[in-house]
Amino acid sequence: MFQQSHRGPSSPPLHHPIPQHPIPPMRSPPPVQQTQPLNTNPYVPRSGASGYDEGTGGAGEGRYGNLFNDTTAQVGLQVGRNAMLAGQEYVEQNFGKYFSVSMPTLKSYFNVSNNYVLRKLFLVLFPWRHKPWARQTKRSEVSGTVEGYMDPRDDINAPDMYIPVMAFTTYILLSSILAGIHGVFHPEILGYIASMAFAIVIFEILGLKLGCYLLSISNESQVMDLVAYSGYKFIGVILTMMAGSFIPGLLIKYVVFLYTFSANAFFLLRSLKYVVLPESAVNAATSMTTTQRQRQRRIQFLFMYSFLCQFVLMWLLVKS
Repeated sequence: MFQQSHRGPSSPPLHHPIPQHPIPPMRSPPPVQQTQPLNTNPYVPRSGASGYDEGTGGAGEGRYGNLFNDTTAQVGLQVGRNAMLAGQEYVEQNFGKYFSVSMPTLKSYFNVSNNYVLRKLFLVLFPWRHKPWARQTKRSEVSGTVEGYMDPRDDINAPDMYIPVMAFTTYILLSSILAGIHGVFHPEILGYIASMAFAIVIFEILGLKLGCYLLSISNESQVMDLVAYSGYKFIGVILTMMAGSFIPGLLIKYVVFLYTFSANAFFLLRSLKYVVLPESAVNAATSMTTTQRQRQRRIQFLFMYSFLCQFVLMWLLVKS
């Protein structure tokens, strides 16, 4: 009885709510329809958006399909083509006599090989015992007539533009490096050195052409031949600058300069013989007195250009 008095009344049972409405049956989701995927790449045009129709056979059809078939476009292209040809003809007629260098001719000056470059550098630095100096001619395989001179790859005596251009660029870079080593480099020095070297080359070419005009020297050589020969001096200038910067003492610098100058002068004296003293002048149909007098003047001009002019120009390049 004691235990029953402490239990208390019993709790009523729990009742869960009963749904008053019926639960609808579960249905499966509708089938997914197969649609064409959207093109999210902005660089790939969607079908029909760029005027390209696969059934028409290419991008030329569509929105711009008739552009090049239009009469106005054809007339415009023809007028532009005629204007370009007229401009090219005008330049060739007015400036071709001064700078008669075509693209195939210019490419032939860069037709060199590794063997040629090494042999040419050795020839410029050690020209004392080289023979012969005459350039080799190129003959036609059909008629056998002379068509000009052979390319530098096949003739060690032919002038090239590869070595002068590389030497010119190396001179500018070496001058800038040496200026930085001595602590006097500034950004304007590149333009100053390049402008001065270019002006020296232009002055030299103009003086050479003026001398040839005053002495009535006419030959088939190109202006690029004279530019190439004027660029070989940079080889000696580079060696002199390196000797003066990396070897202590001014005596070594002066010795290297005198040797490279003498080698370059002798090289030009023998190489420019076919320009200043062409073989046709010997057998010219003129009097012996006139031919001998012209020959003496041309020899004096060649000597002054090869020795006096080259000494002054090389010294200016070294001192800069």
